Amino acid sequence: MHIGIDVGGTNTDAVLVHGRTVLAASKATTTADVTGGIVAAVSGLRHAFEPRQVTAVMIGTTHFVNAVVEGRNLARTAAVRLGLPATTALPPFVDWPQPLREAIGGHAYLCHGGHEYDGRVISPLDEDELRAVAADLVARNVESVAISSVFSLVSNEFERRAAEILTEENPGLLVSFSHEIGRLGLLERENATIINAALRVLAGQIADGLVESLTAQGVDAPLYLSQNDGTLMDLDHARRHPVATFASGPTNSMRGGAFLSGTDDCAVIDVGGTTTDIGVLHNGFPREVSSEVLINGVRTNFRMPDVLSAGLGGGSVVRDGRTGPDSVGFRLATEALVFGGDTLTATDVAVAAGLAEIGDPSRVRHLDRTFVRQTLDQINAKIAERLDRMRTSPEPLPVVLVGGAGFLVQRLEGASKIVRPEHHAFAGAIGAAIAQVGGEVDRVFTMAPGTRDEVLDGARQEAVDRAVAAGARAGSVRIVEVEEIPLAYLPGNASRVRARAVGDLLPGH
Repeated sequence: MHIGIDVGGTNTDAVLVHGRTVLAASKATTTADVTGGIVAAVSGLRHAFEPRQVTAVMIGTTHFVNAVVEGRNLARTAAVRLGLPATTALPPFVDWPQPLREAIGGHAYLCHGGHEYDGRVISPLDEDELRAVAADLVARNVESVAISSVFSLVSNEFERRAAEILTEENPGLLVSFSHEIGRLGLLERENATIINAALRVLAGQIADGLVESLTAQGVDAPLYLSQNDGTLMDLDHARRHPVATFASGPTNSMRGGAFLSGTDDCAVIDVGGTTTDIGVLHNGFPREVSSEVLINGVRTNFRMPDVLSAGLGGGSVVRDGRTGPDSVGFRLATEALVFGGDTLTATDVAVAAGLAEIGDPSRVRHLDRTFVRQTLDQINAKIAERLDRMRTSPEPLPVVLVGGAGFLVQRLEGASKIVRPEHHAFAGAIGAAIAQVGGEVDRVFTMAPGTRDEVLDGARQEAVDRAVAAGARAGSVRIVEVEEIPLAYLPGNASRVRARAVGDLLPGH
């Protein structure tokens, strides 16, 4: 049995899953500290299992992205770039919003090192230079460091050696490597690594808190966190790579929608309490964004699903003829009219229209029928417009509708059909519970004449090996994506190759 948990802005959902069967589901209000909501949601499942029956717990959490957006609980962080004498024109933090840079300290160091695209050294590593940096980090009380080297995806040798030198001088220093975090593009990869480094201290605290919250329920099964690409990482990996969880919420909902509907190629619309997220699935996995991703104004390039969000949900406030983007969020159960509050929300409108049986319907009987119909039409039109923006062809898309406020959607232009699967309100938690283990290769290869097939086969096998090393059962691993992009601006038949493999979690891993 697996327990899947999805922490949303309004509700925290938990499900108990055995194979392809959902045995129990529970919904609790998300708490300010998040872990309280998790405890309450898991408590709602306790009637359906004995703790020893649970073999794994999977969690999709908003802890880390919220910390960056709000600029709180971030570690004092430094960026060390290996690239001199190149890369001086655009130093680390060059495009960061000043408040966020100040929140983490924003110390930057340019050092010698780096590689060309084919592995040739730009300049040798200067170990004395790095020791001087290490001493300065100690003097400035820096807790975490992001190390980025030019073309580290080709060779990570200098990043690894730099970390050894820095930690020799400061054994407690937390280190994040750009070759483990981002993709091609020095500034964006470096930015993603800095954000990851700033979250490392918080990641340790949250990991301990999640373990404690489950232990309080008598559950001591292995704990995994959901990643942006719909796969899992264990707790130790999450402590080192918290940035990989940023989009786990919408990704889990998309994967859960595919699982519940049996549809692997479709659009998934997740209507929650605060936002509506729209994404497209291909081969059962989210289509990934192909360009840079902005995180609180910072350009990054790590793996993220291509998701379009709108400030529309069950808790959206209705006023002055419009709905949202502001929402009562997790206060829906106290502030909405149907629950005795004094705020008109989208949920109140849906109850007045007879689309949902929630709270006390008598409290919204006074709403004008025309107003109710116009408000729902407006909500559906906004969602349809965003669905149209996600389509890559004029052909209508099948749509799988999930989320606790899915009752708001009644008809959509551009949808060939709308599927509301059973348990759709718990799609995010189900997506976490059925998540698989992944492995990915993304780097530049030089392809000599006649070696293309050999290079691509090698990349596929490396992706498979990485999935197995991460905990996937060897016989279940399959390749879900291979992408080859010739780099015409580089000599020597260079190509960027991405290969991704996924497999089922090995029991007991």
